Amino acid sequence: MPGHADMTALADSPISTPILQFEQDYADLRRRTRITWLVGSAVFLALFTFSAWLGDFFKVTQITLPDGSRDWRWIIPAGIPRLGEFIAKTIPDLHWATFGADFAEWFWRWKVWAKLLVETILIAFMATVFGVIGGFLLSFPAARNLAPNKWVMWICRRYLEIARTVPDLVWALIFVFCFSVGPMAGVLAIGLHATGALGKLYSEVNENIDMRPLEGVKAAGGTWFDQIRYGAVPQVLPNIISYTLLRFEINVRSSSIIGYVGAGGLGQEIREALSLQEYTDLSALFLIIFVTVMVIDFASEKLRHRVIGLEKGPST
Repeated sequence: MPGHADMTALADSPISTPILQFEQDYADLRRRTRITWLVGSAVFLALFTFSAWLGDFFKVTQITLPDGSRDWRWIIPAGIPRLGEFIAKTIPDLHWATFGADFAEWFWRWKVWAKLLVETILIAFMATVFGVIGGFLLSFPAARNLAPNKWVMWICRRYLEIARTVPDLVWALIFVFCFSVGPMAGVLAIGLHATGALGKLYSEVNENIDMRPLEGVKAAGGTWFDQIRYGAVPQVLPNIISYTLLRFEINVRSSSIIGYVGAGGLGQEIREALSLQEYTDLSALFLIIFVTVMVIDFASEKLRHRVIGLEKGPST
């Protein structure tokens, strides 16, 4: 074992000085990291607790007991059995011996639902088209590296923020007020919201492109539009197609609900079933929407992977 004199000599040697400095810096970094983690955890816990309090997670309410008496209970354990009760009401009464008749009674409005399902998909399709057009055109002036000037970028970004900040259900209420009930209000509402969402995604893709092709077009005398057409679009097109297919999946789900306020699609049937307490109709509609979204998600995923090159065949 080295003695005290040896350790002192080692500390004073020019070789050990950087090592000791590194260890000191590393210890300081770990101490600052622990302090930052503890402070961040405390802030997160405080915000979480405050949000839970505002959301009534700690609320105590009165409930009716099985014997008919009333008592105070914490709302979460008191409400979970109600969820099971609601789910039980939506389950149809199916028997193996009479399965065909029971299933036909469960989907007794299948012709109406099939028509509204087609309407729901078409609403999502048209809304996606409008959203792609608006988001694509505004994404280039909204990108920091492609905007012609800061004022154009500021205006485009604020418009996209407003379009996606207002929920599509609120847009639907506005357009129903303007154009009456029907699919048109749904298309405009989802399309406007999709414009804001896709414009944000597209602009982020634009900000990560290689600027050298655009500089080459500019050096050859090309205008700003030429730079976008020949320098930017070829680079971002695969990602744009991928985000578009993903947004179409989202719009199908949105169009299934947006009819609740009179904007067309299956949502109006959900509203009617809820108002009439036809719980088995609700489960049938949920099953239709689930299967439809699942099929569209699967097809979109396959197409998206093929577009971005994740499903290439074996090389020859």
